[in-house]
Amino acid sequence: MNIGFMQGRFVDSEKKNTLQYFPARNWKKEITLSKKNGFNIMEWTINYENINQNHLYSQKKNDELLKFLKTNSIKITSVTCDFFMQKPFFKVKNSGKLLSDLKKVIQFSKKVGVKYIVLPLVDQSSIENSKQERFLIQKIKKISKILHKGQKILFEIDYPPKKIYEFMKKLNNKFGINYDTGNSASLGFDFDEEKKYMKYIYNIHIKDRKFRGPSVRLGKGDFDFKNFFLYLKKFNYKGNLILQTARSRNHVREIILNRKFVEKFI
Repeated sequence: MNIGFMQGRFVDSEKKNTLQYFPARNWKKEITLSKKNGFNIMEWTINYENINQNHLYSQKKNDELLKFLKTNSIKITSVTCDFFMQKPFFKVKNSGKLLSDLKKVIQFSKKVGVKYIVLPLVDQSSIENSKQERFLIQKIKKISKILHKGQKILFEIDYPPKKIYEFMKKLNNKFGINYDTGNSASLGFDFDEEKKYMKYIYNIHIKDRKFRGPSVRLGKGDFDFKNFFLYLKKFNYKGNLILQTARSRNHVREIILNRKFVEKFI
């Protein structure tokens, strides 16, 4: 298991009162800081606001990113598509532009070496009915045809465990699950039930939350990390653990504290 971090956790958020936002002004600074503090894996983020400024949406910026990653020996193995949550194509009448944006991100992600395209199906993009689910599956299967060999689309979804298992059975091996420890705790899910879809999990977001509450420092919320990591070892999980942890005033100190917390279990 490799520990990485979610982009934006080493620097101030560039949008007020937002936990996670693409650091357009400080992305180079963050990569340098992360390398200095022993990280070599990160998960990129893309917001819909100012999406044209993102390096996984523009050829010129993509080339700049590739060069900087190589210089600093940092790998981007996954990208979290917050723009998908902010503008879910399956909830609007004119979905063509949003689908094109997703395809563009997938194509530029290939060049950087991204394996996993994480699509949030939570909050604004939570699936509300069977009609939305059918439309989503229909369109996303078509989009999956442009995935590079080895790439997968991963869903971070707020369905109950049994429903997630049924949802995944409707898809093929180009899809999987991004598991989020904090969301599981907040929603009050039973991990014994969640184990049923473990074979679909390829990427894990590590955070902690109180039941129906906000993100807190790891170990201060309601997620049972001890049993979780015992099961991951038993299952022989070899994917990444991405720190998507709560913020504090000292960003570097906070993420190092949280990394040490995870290291105790692995």
